[in-house]
Amino acid sequence: MFGIDTTVLAFTALAGISAGAVAYAFLFKRITSEKQVGRRLETIKAAETDGNVVKASRDRLAEAAKRRKSLQDSLKELEEKQKTNNRVVKKPPIRVQLRQAGMQVTMQRFYVYSAVSALVLTMLVYMAGAPVLVLPGALLAGGLGLPRWFVSFRRGRRVKAFLNEFPNALDIIVRAVKSGLPLNDGIRLIATEAPEPVRTEFRRIVDSQQMGLSIPDAALRMPETMPCPEAGFFGIVIQIQSQAGGNLSEALGNLSRVLRDRKKMKAKVSALSMEAKASAAIIGALPFIVALLVYLSSPNYIMPLFTTSTGNLILGVSGVWMSIGIFVMRKMMNFEV
Repeated sequence: MFGIDTTVLAFTALAGISAGAVAYAFLFKRITSEKQVGRRLETIKAAETDGNVVKASRDRLAEAAKRRKSLQDSLKELEEKQKTNNRVVKKPPIRVQLRQAGMQVTMQRFYVYSAVSALVLTMLVYMAGAPVLVLPGALLAGGLGLPRWFVSFRRGRRVKAFLNEFPNALDIIVRAVKSGLPLNDGIRLIATEAPEPVRTEFRRIVDSQQMGLSIPDAALRMPETMPCPEAGFFGIVIQIQSQAGGNLSEALGNLSRVLRDRKKMKAKVSALSMEAKASAAIIGALPFIVALLVYLSSPNYIMPLFTTSTGNLILGVSGVWMSIGIFVMRKMMNFEV
């Protein structure tokens, strides 16, 4: 009985093994193909992942290149605008100079003042006993030179006052931006609270913004009424930050620090050149001092310079040469920082 059971069990086992072998033989190709399909799917997924990585990297590079090109175009455009502004700053017409000097004078009134100045100066020179040949020069000096010199003097004094207060205004804007206020509120704060002429210039930015201009475009127009490089720097910083992004408070803080460093450098250069300026003043004053001393000690010795035509010619030539020397010394002592 035991032998029969063993034979049946062995037969059953052999039958199962044979059936499994036959099934495996029939299913071998399918299993192999499924494995190949699985490997193929893994390869495709890996290729897709690599492709996505490559595509993302390519997109990042393209975006960086696009942003770099946009920034370069913006800088080029700003450079062209700055060149135009520099031409306006260096050689502006008299109408622009009146605006830059902060003078509320029309061109017609300016011409009237120039004519009055020419007549008054000519009369003063005539009453002083000058020769008739000097009167046309006095007329030109009073009509063209003196009024324009006064406008230039007012213009330079206004620019100097602006530069003294402009870094403080930038610091206020930086604090306002850091505290969470928008740039518009910081500019409005300067336009209402800052001393002149900073208040007027920022008031123009606010008015331009209300007329439809953006803040960067309005800031870029500041050098038209304030002829100094620092005003152009402010417009360029605002324009670049609006197009390229970044930390506005940090950019304005750096600009404020640069402006203060420029101011310190100018003061240092002025102090170093003070000795040369004093020497030039002494040398320029010597001919007048010597002429006065000679006139007080020996008036008959020096009076032929004023009473004869030859003396007048000598005085004229001496004045021209002295003016050339003063102009050269002034160029040697003035440094652009």
